[in-house]
Amino acid sequence: MHMRSPNVHWNDHECGAMTFARQAGCGVFLVMLTLWIQCLGIAELIHWARASIDRGMARLSALHAAILMIRFSTLVIIMHCLQIFLWSGFYRWLCLPSWESSLYFSAASYSTVGYGDVTLPRVWRLLGPVESVTGVLMCGISVSFLFVVASKLVERETGVSPQRSLDDLDRRAKAETVNPV
Repeated sequence: MHMRSPNVHWNDHECGAMTFARQAGCGVFLVMLTLWIQCLGIAELIHWARASIDRGMARLSALHAAILMIRFSTLVIIMHCLQIFLWSGFYRWLCLPSWESSLYFSAASYSTVGYGDVTLPRVWRLLGPVESVTGVLMCGISVSFLFVVASKLVERETGVSPQRSLDDLDRRAKAETVNPV
């Protein structure tokens, strides 16, 4: 069995495997923390939305509904900023020389803008795409939440669920196709 002396460098294959393992481990850790922030934040917003909508307000005025949506949207943006800050803290700790470049790179990656003027060192470069995919998924979850809240507000106002309205439109469209006027 051949023992390595401390002065012998790893070959490229071993070094590449270690680099990938380190990136994958850190990526999984950052994604899990991001998911925790997102899920806890959305769970709290759902609790607040139910309380706000069910608080005995049979019908919200248009102004109150707009204010409620602005509040929820603002909180969702703050939640995404916390997630960006989490990733940028990692980048600042291990990858980039300043907070400005770390926040900029993280925001560009999370939002999938990806200008490319700031890049991660080669040993961490897989984290940028991982953050981008994570950002897209977290934004999708947030948009879904905001859509449900808006749908509930419309349902409260009209007394008809948006799905029922869509089903009615679909039935009418099919009837017009079968029996054109």
